Amino acid sequence: MWGSLQKTALGATDAGAAQPVNGDEDERLVPGTGPTEVPFEIGEVHVTKIYVHPIKSCRGTSVKEVRYDPEGLENDRKWCIIDAQKRTILTARGFANMVLITPQLEPDPSSAYGGQLVVSFPEGSECESFAVPIEPTPDMLRSWELVEDAVMHGVYHVDGYVCQSLSAPYNTPSTVLSTFLGRDVHLMIKGPTPRTVPPALDYPDLQDTAKLQDGYPLLVASDESLVAFRHVVKDVAQQGEAAGVRGFDQKRWSEGTVEMERFRPNIVFGGAGVPFAEDYWRRIVINSPEQTDSEQAELKITLISKCARCLLPNVDTVTGIRDAAVPYKLLMTFRTGKDPRDFSKPCFGVNGIIDGHGVVRVGDVVTVKEWAGPEGV
Repeated sequence: MWGSLQKTALGATDAGAAQPVNGDEDERLVPGTGPTEVPFEIGEVHVTKIYVHPIKSCRGTSVKEVRYDPEGLENDRKWCIIDAQKRTILTARGFANMVLITPQLEPDPSSAYGGQLVVSFPEGSECESFAVPIEPTPDMLRSWELVEDAVMHGVYHVDGYVCQSLSAPYNTPSTVLSTFLGRDVHLMIKGPTPRTVPPALDYPDLQDTAKLQDGYPLLVASDESLVAFRHVVKDVAQQGEAAGVRGFDQKRWSEGTVEMERFRPNIVFGGAGVPFAEDYWRRIVINSPEQTDSEQAELKITLISKCARCLLPNVDTVTGIRDAAVPYKLLMTFRTGKDPRDFSKPCFGVNGIIDGHGVVRVGDVVTVKEWAGPEGV
């Protein structure tokens, strides 16, 4: 994958994008060749945060290190909640309180099923926690209901198994989740059938696969981009009604802040010193000073498209309440026109594809091996 991706097209140059230092605005870069000069200088970049979201649209977990493979971070979006009748995969876009469901991985290498995923609920919900196996054994799967036709976003068809609890009553996951969400649902673990990722503008023939992520195996973002957005929020809060942002809660955002978890990235970078620098990285490698001989020498990532955002990040990860304006409406003021597939949607973060297997850790060093053209990825 690392050396085989070939570029087929690039959209028009974004007038607001950073330009190459050589001033050649008409230059188009072909992935695999690399630019002769970088478009702007950046500082030393490191991995500052890693997030794993075991159950799609539910609360994520910050970890210090995690294994990865071409389908993403280990156990990331491996489970989902499906409508019991329609077999559609539910997300926090439609059920905001899903973000209050807390999955916690408890690995156990000595266990036949790799440990357990403990799922808990907010105090006052009257929903008891339950545990399911991280790696169900073949015997377990033979007794679980097979789902062959689950549908994600009305586009992707995926298979899976309806999870049973590690202790009786074994239908606890379905019962408890149905009570919490107020409709008949099941907890489903992704099945063995590969799900091919959607084509990207520059890479229309992608054959990579993913688990239950919206599109691609990996989503990255940077601390600098979040800081820049927080400044926008504070500026609007200071202007109040004069800013003209309908639904903006001036009191709340004068005092509060937007956390990175709303954007649900997997890997967060820091140190570049330039907001949204990641928009212009085509290929990066991540090296760990703690690497062992059995691990891959470096994590190789191809960044293939900016992440066009929906309204899901408007959901407060603490309260489960959807904000009327933040972050979506504020991102609309300065982050539209970035995605050639849909210039109307605001972007935050970049989608990526992984080459190989290994371990990534907080503190690992990030090196940009190839930059994209003036319009970014």
